[in-house]
Parts: sequence; C-alpha cells; structure tokens
Amino acid sequence: MSAISYYTAEGLKKLREELDYLKSVMRPKASADIAEARDKGDLSENAEYDAAKEAQGMLEMRIAKLEEIHSNARLIDETHLDVSKVLVLSNVKIKNQSNGMEMKYTLVAESEADLKTGKISVTSPIGKGLLGKSVGEVAEITVPNGVLKFEILEISRD
Repeated sequence: MSAISYYTAEGLKKLREELDYLKSVMRPKASADIAEARDKGDLSENAEYDAAKEAQGMLEMRIAKLEEIHSNARLIDETHLDVSKVLVLSNVKIKNQSNGMEMKYTLVAESEADLKTGKISVTSPIGKGLLGKSVGEVAEITVPNGVLKFEILEISRD
C-alpha cells in the first residue's frame, strides 16, 4: 500500500489532468502503434512491434502508478492551518544570516516542489528546518555544506 500524499487543489488538478491525458490520448495512440506495427508482417522479427508493446507496457505502468497516487491523495484544507507558524502551504520570507540575502518560499508537499517557482518541499532540509518556526525565530539548518542560519521574517498564506 502506498503512503498518503497531500496535495493543494492545484497539484491535485495537475495529477488528474496527467492521468486523464495518459488514459484518453496516449493509451489509444499506443494501441494504434501496435496495430500499425502488427500490419507490417511477421511478428517474430518485427522490432517495431516489440518496441510498441514495450512502450505500451511502460505507459500502463505509469497509469497504474498515477492511479495509486491519486487514490491515496488527500487535499489540504488551508482554512484550518495556523498562520503564526511555518506549516505546509506557508509562504515564508527568510533572511540568510551569513550573507543577508532574503528569499521567499512556499512550503509544499514533495510531489509539488518546484524550486523555479519558489516551491520547496517540506521534506527537504530547508523545509524541515523551517517547519514549526515563528516570525523572528532563527532556523539552524544542517545541509551537506555545513549549517545555515535563516531568520524568519514573515509568514503568510495566499
């Protein structure tokens, strides 16, 4: 049994869209590719047929994995989250005490993490270090390069 994973409404929507796309577009395409390769003759020496069957198998494995993730997905209710502490879905503005650089991150579930958009996972070293902290506190976070100290400047939710 797979572990329960938590999603925002946006993340759950993306998961559903990918699953729908694989089922409604890619699955028929894979079947058509197999039929086309089958029409080309002897199946024992047909590399195109073997490749199409393998691609279909990989697609079915991906669909099964996404269905399992979807069945164990839980939507996070943001209305019940405390805004005085850093929690999942918190927007956190932090200041690196060693260089004075300020950064703003949103803490999200691991499945939705995307550093380019400022979303970091709550299971990442920085995410774990920030969880439960309040404004004004300093989070000491051990990373492979040493210990980083971040001051929590503000916490908000959008």
